[in-house]
Amino acid sequence: MKNRLLLALKQELVTEDKSVEKTDIIIPVYKPDNTFLELIRKLEQQSVSVNRIIVMNTEQKYFDRLIYGTSFQKDHHNVLVRHLSRREFDHGRTRNRGVQYSDAEYFIMMTQDAVPADAHLIEELLGQLRREKVAVAYARQIAPEGSSEIEKYTRSFNYPEQSMIKTQADLERLGLKTFFCSNVCAAYSRRIFDELGGFVKHTIFNEDMIYAARAVEAGYGIAYTAEAKVFHSHNYTNVEQFRRNFDLGVSQAEHPEIFAAYPSESEGIRFVRQMIRHLREAGFKRKIPHVLVQSGFKYAGYLLGKHYRSLPGKLVVRMSNSKEYWS
Repeated sequence: MKNRLLLALKQELVTEDKSVEKTDIIIPVYKPDNTFLELIRKLEQQSVSVNRIIVMNTEQKYFDRLIYGTSFQKDHHNVLVRHLSRREFDHGRTRNRGVQYSDAEYFIMMTQDAVPADAHLIEELLGQLRREKVAVAYARQIAPEGSSEIEKYTRSFNYPEQSMIKTQADLERLGLKTFFCSNVCAAYSRRIFDELGGFVKHTIFNEDMIYAARAVEAGYGIAYTAEAKVFHSHNYTNVEQFRRNFDLGVSQAEHPEIFAAYPSESEGIRFVRQMIRHLREAGFKRKIPHVLVQSGFKYAGYLLGKHYRSLPGKLVVRMSNSKEYWS
């Protein structure tokens, strides 16, 4: 009798384990540093357990250099590392390959320089993702301590305190912002991801927004989840801003089916105006000339990228931030 009860209990536990939804993390990596190691530690301290962390690393020598002399592989047994060359890397294709290593119901795309702000990041993202007809839920990005006032405001502009779910009904009101979604940290339903065909397989940039646009067009929602927070920021030089926005312009030129109907120039103008007003009110007037110069570099890069087909090939490669894309 006792043995039958124990067997029944064991079978019940096995059945429960099979019903538990798994979540994997997928992280494209290139030249990782200690921030990446902190990211791994924070992911393993989440309130919702991670099934597997899949690292798609570009150029093995840089990854080996980081973990040399450490017990990384022993300490992080659920981390799966797959190496590729720079020539193999593509923003869409590499992420799709990472998904192929996962058998989880949900997966979260992250970048190596985004760090969870607390232990509830995954919990909050999955909470939104389990809503009916939500294809992707992306996190709020917060500038870490020590960031410039410009970077702090940039993050707050793009990632406000209020959560929302964006659908086709918001296109008239939000325009291109309906499709805005950042896989710096974003959770995806595997079922919907497979249904939509995954990320575009060859793209210079913007694979996250292109996927979000296709999801919205298919009748799904995009959940901005302000309660899910990561520390993430950049301090790009003007030239880096130029190149980044050049690639942004290229991606929009290559996908007119998504971007032609919803131009982003007006949103950029609105951002600059609000940034200048914020700097004045916050006592940072001296930073306004820098914002104007930086905005000029951004717009020039974006405009040239949108018209890259009219430019000499060698010049296009020089202006781009993604040299391998053109090879």
